[in-house]
Amino acid sequence: MPNADSPPSEAPPAPPVPPRPNAHVTALIVWLTIFPLVAIFSTLLGPVMIDWHPVLRALVLTLVVVPIAAYWLMPQMFRWYGAWARRRAMRRAGKPAQ
Repeated sequence: MPNADSPPSEAPPAPPVPPRPNAHVTALIVWLTIFPLVAIFSTLLGPVMIDWHPVLRALVLTLVVVPIAAYWLMPQMFRWYGAWARRRAMRRAGKPAQ
């Protein structure tokens, strides 16, 4: 009987780790996140900000869009990409996806 302090004799093999996304994939993910947010919020806030100076409009739009993208949507997009890349790496390694 193994000791409770001893590590298990056989650990399951770790799934293949996909490589980090390259600069082109990262740029695509960022664009797919930012463009819809800018389009939606500029449409929603446009009537309110119609008479504002363009720099003030850009400031307000980025104050809304950037936190939503950086803290909520982009982490989710990269998680989805990571899950897809892991499944792809497992298929290439000849292992069934889990």
